[in-house]
Amino acid sequence: MIRFAIRLSLAGGREAATRLVVIAAAVALGVGMLLTTLAGMNAVDAQNQRYAWLNTAVAPASADPSAEPMWWLVREDYFHGRSIGRVEVAATGPDAPVPPGIPELPGPGQFYVSPALGELLRATPAAELGDRFPGRDVGTIGREALPSPDSLLIVIGRTPADLEQLGARKVTQIMTTSPSVCSRGCYVGINHDGMALVLSIVAAALLFPVLIFIGTATRLAATRREQRFAAMRLIGATPRQISLISAVESTLAAVAGTLAGFGLFLAARPGIAAIPFTGEPFFTSDLSLTAVDVLAVALGIPLGAVVASWLALRRVQISPLGVARRVTPKPPRAWRLIPLVAGLVELAYFVGRRPHTTNGQLTAYLSGFLLILVGLVLAGPWLTMAGARVLAGRASRPAALIAGRRLADNPRAGFRSVSGLIVALFVTSVATGIITTYVANRGEPRTDSVAATSLSLSFPHEDGPAPTADQIPAGLATIPGVRSVTLVRANPVDTPPPLKVNGTESPAYRWWWPGVITCAELDRLAVFGSCPAGARVVAVADDLIGERAWDLTNDSYVWAAADLDPAQVERQPIRSVVVNTTSRAAFEQARTMLINAFPAMRFPNSIAEWESDSARLMIQFQQLANVIMLASLPIAGCSLAVSVAGGLSDRKRPFSMLRLTGVQLRTLRGVVALETVVPLLLVAAVAIGMGFLAAHLFLRAQLGYTLLAPDGSFYLMVAGGLAVSLAIVASTLPLLRRITGPETARNE
Repeated sequence: MIRFAIRLSLAGGREAATRLVVIAAAVALGVGMLLTTLAGMNAVDAQNQRYAWLNTAVAPASADPSAEPMWWLVREDYFHGRSIGRVEVAATGPDAPVPPGIPELPGPGQFYVSPALGELLRATPAAELGDRFPGRDVGTIGREALPSPDSLLIVIGRTPADLEQLGARKVTQIMTTSPSVCSRGCYVGINHDGMALVLSIVAAALLFPVLIFIGTATRLAATRREQRFAAMRLIGATPRQISLISAVESTLAAVAGTLAGFGLFLAARPGIAAIPFTGEPFFTSDLSLTAVDVLAVALGIPLGAVVASWLALRRVQISPLGVARRVTPKPPRAWRLIPLVAGLVELAYFVGRRPHTTNGQLTAYLSGFLLILVGLVLAGPWLTMAGARVLAGRASRPAALIAGRRLADNPRAGFRSVSGLIVALFVTSVATGIITTYVANRGEPRTDSVAATSLSLSFPHEDGPAPTADQIPAGLATIPGVRSVTLVRANPVDTPPPLKVNGTESPAYRWWWPGVITCAELDRLAVFGSCPAGARVVAVADDLIGERAWDLTNDSYVWAAADLDPAQVERQPIRSVVVNTTSRAAFEQARTMLINAFPAMRFPNSIAEWESDSARLMIQFQQLANVIMLASLPIAGCSLAVSVAGGLSDRKRPFSMLRLTGVQLRTLRGVVALETVVPLLLVAAVAIGMGFLAAHLFLRAQLGYTLLAPDGSFYLMVAGGLAVSLAIVASTLPLLRRITGPETARNE
């Protein structure tokens, strides 16, 4: 019987071969995406493990009594907005621990660099970058110590006396615990749980359209296939034999698709590794699969296909006449809207009632989003029926009338082929709405804004005595491209007023800043804000940016007046130095000069660099959302095309009869097109609308922001994706002429 089933599948004619190829292609897509998701999670783990040694400052004491301590200091530097990990070490003996990736600890005056930083040093003038690293290059850091091929890392050798003065710590072993499971205060690494959550959402949004595609493909020519199996039952085949034949057919397609899916994953792996969704790209080898992953996918997918096939043919297995006993399905009821409305009500309830804890916020918002998503899938058939009835009620042409009546008669079938779009478009719309609004309010400043062109170095009193004006490098002002060098003095009121903890800030707290500056100097600078009327001295932030870092939509700022005489300002200690530049070269040269002048202080940076990490992460999430949309819409188009082709195959006799009675071919094409376009556009409009509404409610509840409209690229992507989907569907319409000729009616 198995040989008969294999022969039936492989030599059953063009229809059987087409069905086999389509199902295998759908399974290959699903397997490829599933393997990519599993490999992505493994890659996050692998990358996080290579961050471990950078947390050596919190490593426990070595159990080996012979281990000699090493001085250890890690700091973050920047160059053109990119983060540089700067590790400074000093051995106290020959048995001091050695970090991975280098053969031995560098001595004073030596350093090891990562390949990416080495290239940067060779391509950049020393005054902008190389001069801030003391010593000479003695080697390259190996990839076992690099979180990413693009990582900028340097290990600098110092003397113990130098590092002790810089505030380094003594350690006796290198940290090997992954930041994901580190319980000792690790501060360098990836939030694994957060990334796993994001990847899970992305995987679900990508896999759902693929599963719909697979389900649609398995139903290709379902009517004719069921009729064939029912005929076998009538001539004596047992239900077990029918199940076996069906299982063999499905297993053949699933095995072929699974093998192709593995090949697809291996071919796409280098390109996927270059996507920096953790902030850094991966090594290709990081995207690996465990034996459990391979076995689970290789065995689980074919097994799932067998189960799905058995479920699809359960009517034939029960009775050979089951296929003939078709009845019009019951119309969907309005109760399907309840989960959708409940999700919206839940999100709206938390506007002005934000939970105080992180876990409470996650529970409140995620459950609301999930409820809306499930509600959209449930409400889809009812919405399709409502749209179809409107179409039929207002139809002025036969094609619209027939299409509307057919959709209204069985809206579940009409919605099924486009339901994969619900998840993709909803997730994408929510992500785009939230990210667009967040970045506009708190993202990276414009490259030409003062927050991006000014560099600041602070001298808080807790870090020691403030420098004198003579200690500030005089060469700063002479660097070509430096517009101004400003010294901010310490506010004599060095203790801020109490901060209320009930969620609101007192006006006095918001007006207090740790620095002061004269209004004459502020007016001369022109770009750092202004004084209120009548004021001669104002309180300012260290970087002269202040609250504008959280409100980038407003370039002007008025500082609060300080009760201080201008003559007293010059007598106050220096609180910070702010350098405003007109070029990136001047910016980096000024930074190098300040680092060398004050090596024990926190390295100078700009607000743009400080904000860039979170903004970059949000933009990467936006890119993932774009990937979801760009991948889902063509997949949905393929699903629609298969559904249309299958529907034409199943209805070729009725359509042939209609043509014999005089119905024109263009009318039949109009019927097929409307049956496809109406659910597709309806689903797209509802999913995007619900996504933006849910994003607005979340932003109002969590951040107090009003949703901002996405830029034109979002609408272009949606329109382009829908156009591609419709073009794929249109490619099936020429089949209509060929399969609905008079010979079809005669032969049937």
